[in-house]
Amino acid sequence: GSRSSKTFKPKKNIPEGSHQYELLKHAEATLGSGNLRMAVMLPEGEDLNEWVAVNTVDFFNQINMLYGTITDFCTEESCPVMSAGPKYEYHWADGTNIKKPIKCSAPKYIDYLMTWVQDQLDDETLFPSKIGVPFPKNFMSVAKTILKRLFRVYAHIYHQHFDPVIQLQEEAHLNTSFKHFIFFVQEFNLIDRRELAPLQELIEKLTSKDR
Repeated sequence: GSRSSKTFKPKKNIPEGSHQYELLKHAEATLGSGNLRMAVMLPEGEDLNEWVAVNTVDFFNQINMLYGTITDFCTEESCPVMSAGPKYEYHWADGTNIKKPIKCSAPKYIDYLMTWVQDQLDDETLFPSKIGVPFPKNFMSVAKTILKRLFRVYAHIYHQHFDPVIQLQEEAHLNTSFKHFIFFVQEFNLIDRRELAPLQELIEKLTSKDR
């Protein structure tokens, strides 16, 4: 339809045949087993940074796809602010181009956010794709910021656009993706509990069956 091509960022592809590609395949295979607690664990002998990197790229691609399905419903008119329910509102700042947080519409915020994440993922000094190139010392803190921001897209979709998600029959897809995301960030303690507050009830519901 009328969806702007701007919303769909190019997928960051993990080069086939690379070790990261093998890790991604491993992640997909263990996900298929249905045990998410097991699926998110660091595979034996693997580097934590690399495991977090591969999964972060994967979550970025998933959220891109999910948000892409509802962009027609997320407009300047429907979402003049970036919110997750009445209690939570997000203002955008990236610390470099925009230092002072600005209030903007949800589509604009999500565009800033996804563009910013894409730029981090494409930065070879942060997310090295070549074998043997070490991850930078600040990698984990960058990954945590990326995941914290990606969470806000899930939170916005759940709070503001759940009806179209149901109409489009994307509910199971969204829940599966978000559940995987939550188990992953819980396993490695990557997002502060306070940041997860907008979806606390859902998180408890999705994770209680698997304790």
